Amino acid sequence: MTNLDSIRGLAVLGILVMNAVSFGLVPAAYFNLSAGGNRSWLDWIIGAAGEVLVDQKTMALFSMLFGTGIVLFADRAAAKSDHPVALSLWRNFLLLLIGLAHSMVSEGDVLVIYALCAPFLVLMRNVRPRRLLIAGATLVLWSAALAPIVQRSIPADGLGLGDYWLTDGSPMSDLVGLFLINDFFARSSGMMLIGVALYRLEIIQGTKPAEFYRRMALCGLGIGLPIALAGLAFQVASDFSPAIAVIGEVPNTIATIPIALGYLALITLWNQRPVTRIHKRVRAVGRMALTNYLAQTLLGIVILGTLADPATNSRTTVIIFVLAVAGIQLAWSLPWLNRFRYGPAEWLWRCGTYRRREPLRRRPAGEGVNGP
Repeated sequence: MTNLDSIRGLAVLGILVMNAVSFGLVPAAYFNLSAGGNRSWLDWIIGAAGEVLVDQKTMALFSMLFGTGIVLFADRAAAKSDHPVALSLWRNFLLLLIGLAHSMVSEGDVLVIYALCAPFLVLMRNVRPRRLLIAGATLVLWSAALAPIVQRSIPADGLGLGDYWLTDGSPMSDLVGLFLINDFFARSSGMMLIGVALYRLEIIQGTKPAEFYRRMALCGLGIGLPIALAGLAFQVASDFSPAIAVIGEVPNTIATIPIALGYLALITLWNQRPVTRIHKRVRAVGRMALTNYLAQTLLGIVILGTLADPATNSRTTVIIFVLAVAGIQLAWSLPWLNRFRYGPAEWLWRCGTYRRREPLRRRPAGEGVNGP
């Protein structure tokens, strides 16, 4: 399952790129590139690259891996337990508690939504892959279909968009807030279902021939990147007007599925190459994804949100923070797993799941994960 670890590791590092924007800049700068953080041409390039290459896409990868993990756990539980569904639901109830605690300090928390989607995934885990793919794509595109309806309700001055798009402190309307919640749920659950389908089709495990993944990468990126670029061009041409605040995200949403699949294929091709130190370190980050995700929030709040000023930070400052944190997590995850079986958060979650104290420290005889 090293391919799953590699994808998860790069996905959690990719999520940091966008989460750091929410930690380090004013809220509107996450969706509206003109709302803050731009002091130089480099800041604009960083923002544009994030919009096209990262926004929604790494979240989609992470969601696919979560869907795969839910089904993998349920399948293994079915082989060992008389109550696999109950155990799966209990495990995700604990994740919900973790997410609720995390959401108190991070508005961008994904754990609550993941935990709430989990029962739906457990129930659908044995549905045919083709139907899962159709259902997943439909959910992802659902918010794109709703966007024009929501956009028509917004006046020319953008009243009601709130800090989704504006920096004037005006409140967000109930309709826009409901749309954003629906969008988050729909995209997350849709990509989870696609992840389950790819697991059942033995694609996400990385077991297909390299040529399969080359074609998958070419098709996915060849279709998705032009759509995402067109969406960015549309926003720039409108001068980031409130008149396109919601519908301007539609191309990016449509591009998410093919780009995420293209990334999955590229990571798999990389994972199929001879193992190097960076392979081992990325996989270790993936095996400690929950710990690293929570640590990213802590560091982001303390450094970008408290020690620095989101009102004056630049996107360059944010990306320097991202590179530093990614470097730290790549450096520390493997040594930790060479000494311990799980990351700290993963261990606590596992102890809670089985309601017993699980062994944490590895035996001295060399149970490590492939050394440095």
